[in-house]
Amino acid sequence: MMKAIQIIEESGPDSALALVELPEPEPSHMLTPGAGVLVEVHAAGVSFPELLQTRGQYQMKPPLPFVPGSEVAGVVLSAPPGASVQAGERVAAFCALGGFAETAVAPAFFTFPLSPELDFAQGAGLILNYHTAYFALLLRGRLKEGETVLVHGAAGGVGTASLQVAKGLGAKTIALVSSEAKARVANDAGADHVVLLGEAWKDEVVELSGGGVDIVLDPVGGDRFTDSLRSLCENGRLVVVGFTGGSIPEVRVNRLLLKNTEVVGAGWGAYVMSKPELNREIGAAVNRLVDEGFIRPIVGERFPMERAAEALKTLDERRATGKIVLDVRSA
Repeated sequence: MMKAIQIIEESGPDSALALVELPEPEPSHMLTPGAGVLVEVHAAGVSFPELLQTRGQYQMKPPLPFVPGSEVAGVVLSAPPGASVQAGERVAAFCALGGFAETAVAPAFFTFPLSPELDFAQGAGLILNYHTAYFALLLRGRLKEGETVLVHGAAGGVGTASLQVAKGLGAKTIALVSSEAKARVANDAGADHVVLLGEAWKDEVVELSGGGVDIVLDPVGGDRFTDSLRSLCENGRLVVVGFTGGSIPEVRVNRLLLKNTEVVGAGWGAYVMSKPELNREIGAAVNRLVDEGFIRPIVGERFPMERAAEALKTLDERRATGKIVLDVRSA
């Protein structure tokens, strides 16, 4: 048997969760039936989808009760033939569900060796954020070396990841944050410039970038969207990653004509689930950036598994800086 956190009702983080004992999972995953990598979980990443799942608001709606948690870091217990990892190896893995548990299962194509440079807490913040950042910046945003990237929500998990990935790909970075404390986090993530959110943030960004940025990466949405478009240079791209700010903005498409700009969607999860080779390519690229020293996940607050509700409330109240992690095992 193993300890796990289940969502037992869709009533929000205060009351939706229960600490339970469950049988150990079979080494089979829904994306790869009959085959999966069994991982002894040491740390689990806490992300916005889990918060939405406590309210029944996420697109993936398994029947209740279920174990949430999409990404983990730990040690391989068993791996199917042909997997690039083996028993005893430290890994970061994307399991989609089941991560808030002492044992989880992930597809082999979503399980990657964890660099000795990173601890398990950092590994638990590697896949969702850094794969999203790489996909959004390079594959969707078509980032080129020497371009300038503005990152919204730059102290959060996706934000800090995007700053580091952009630097690793040869870009200049401007971080947009809402407080001095978050500015320190963005600086720690390696931002070239940090701008505080205020009435004149767009003008400051345009000035710092010498006339406008090439890419805006936006995981926040909300009412800053129009100023994001205005902060682009000619041929600039606004890459939409999510809406943690709550409201979904609308585009007045005449603005796209003024400077030949684009609004580009970057839905990493839905796109990559059915593309094993692409996941392997992104995983290898992210691990290269780790080896080269560009990627060092910024870990924020850490909670024991039984305090998972507090972890989710930290996200809900917009208090998170860096990656929130559940310490599933003490070592």
